[in-house]
Amino acid sequence: MPRLVMKFGGTSVANVERIRNVAAHVAREVAAGYEVAVVVSAMSGKTNELVAWVKDADALYSETEYDAVVASGEQVTSGLLAIALTKMGIAARSWQGWQIPLHTSDAHGSARIEAIDPKNLDAGFKRGEVAVIAGFQGVHAETGRIATLGRGGSDTSAVAIAAAIGAERCDIYTDVDGVYTTDPRVVPKAKRMERVTFEEMLEMASLGAKVLQVRSVELAMIHRVPTTVRSSFDPPDAARPGTLICDEDQIVEQQTITGIAFARDEAQITLRAVKDSPGIAAAIFGPLADANINVDMIIQTVSGDQSTTDMTFTVPAADYERARAILDAQRETIQFGQIEGATDVVKVSAIGVGMRSHAGVAAKAFRALAEKGINIRAITTSEIKFSVLIDAAYTELAVRTLHSLYGLDQA
Repeated sequence: MPRLVMKFGGTSVANVERIRNVAAHVAREVAAGYEVAVVVSAMSGKTNELVAWVKDADALYSETEYDAVVASGEQVTSGLLAIALTKMGIAARSWQGWQIPLHTSDAHGSARIEAIDPKNLDAGFKRGEVAVIAGFQGVHAETGRIATLGRGGSDTSAVAIAAAIGAERCDIYTDVDGVYTTDPRVVPKAKRMERVTFEEMLEMASLGAKVLQVRSVELAMIHRVPTTVRSSFDPPDAARPGTLICDEDQIVEQQTITGIAFARDEAQITLRAVKDSPGIAAAIFGPLADANINVDMIIQTVSGDQSTTDMTFTVPAADYERARAILDAQRETIQFGQIEGATDVVKVSAIGVGMRSHAGVAAKAFRALAEKGINIRAITTSEIKFSVLIDAAYTELAVRTLHSLYGLDQA
C-alpha cells in the first residue's frame, strides 16, 4: 500500500474538537488506501506555556531538562489524536521520538536529525495501525536524552519521516490553504500557487515566508519528497489540493518571478572608517560567526584614497544589540571609527527560477522602486532571487509594487 505522512500544526490541534476534525482528515486518507503516519505539534500556545514554566523554575535552566519539559506538549497531542482515531474505529497508536527511534544530535533545543530507523513504524503499518507521532522531538543515541528540533521542528520531523518510510508525499496541514505569491494580508490580490519548486520554496522560507520551516524544505529537496501545504480547516470531505512543492521538471510553465517575500526582523549595522587591510573582514565577521549571529547583506565602500572603508551588513533584529556589543569589544582589533545601526528596516525579496534565463529582472525592480520614491539601502542577489533592504515604512508599498510589476496580480 502507498504511504502518506500528514502533519498538523498547533492551530490545527488547538483543542479536542479540532483534534476530532484532524482525525476525520486522517480517516479520509485511510479510506483512500494509504498507510498513514501523522505528525502532530503541541496544542496552540502550549509550548510557550511550557517554556515559561521552565524559565520561571530557573532562568539558568538545564537545556536537557528544558527539552524534557517542552517535548511533553507533542506527547499529549499524539495521545489524544490516537484516542480520537480509535473511537472512530481506526486502529492507531501514539509514538514518541525515542520510541521510533528518531536519532538526533545533542544540541538540545536546536538538535538536527541524524537517522531514523523505520522498522517499528513498519511493524505498526503491518498491524494496520495509523502511526501518530509526536513531532519536534527525537533522542540522542549516546545519552538517551530527549532532544527537540527548535521552533517549527514538527515540519522537519514530518519530512524526515516521509523520507525514511518511503512515503508517496508529505502533506503539511496548517491554517492557510497553500503557498501564496505573497502575504494576502499585504496584497489582497495575492494568489495561491498550485505548484512551486523546492528551490523557490527554500528561498521563500528563508526570506520571510512563514508557511514552512526552512530545514523541512531542505530535507524535502535533498530527499525529493513531494510536499503539499494544505488547510486543516477545510471540511474533511471537501479538502482542497493546496500547493505542491516539487521538482522543477514537474512544473510545465514557470513564471519569471514566482513570489515576493519580506522579512521585518532585520537590522542594519555600519562600521565607518574601517582600516582597509587584509584580514579586516575576518576580524569583523569571525566573532559574529563564533557567536552564531547570521550575517546576510554585506556592502563595502572603499574611500577615495583606499586607506579606509565603510562596511555595512545586516543581522537578525533579535541579535542586533548583541552584535553591536561584540563589535564594540573588538574596536581596537578592527580599528573602525564609529558604529551606526538601524532596526527600522525590512528585507524585500523576489524569487523565481525563471530568473536563470531572463536578463534585467532585478534592474526592472530597481527602476520601479525608484519611481515610488523608495530608497534601497543594500542589495543581494543569487541565481533565483534578489533582495533589497529598505526603510520599514515602505514595506507594503514595495511589496505591492513588485507583486504588480511581475504580473503576479494576474497569476
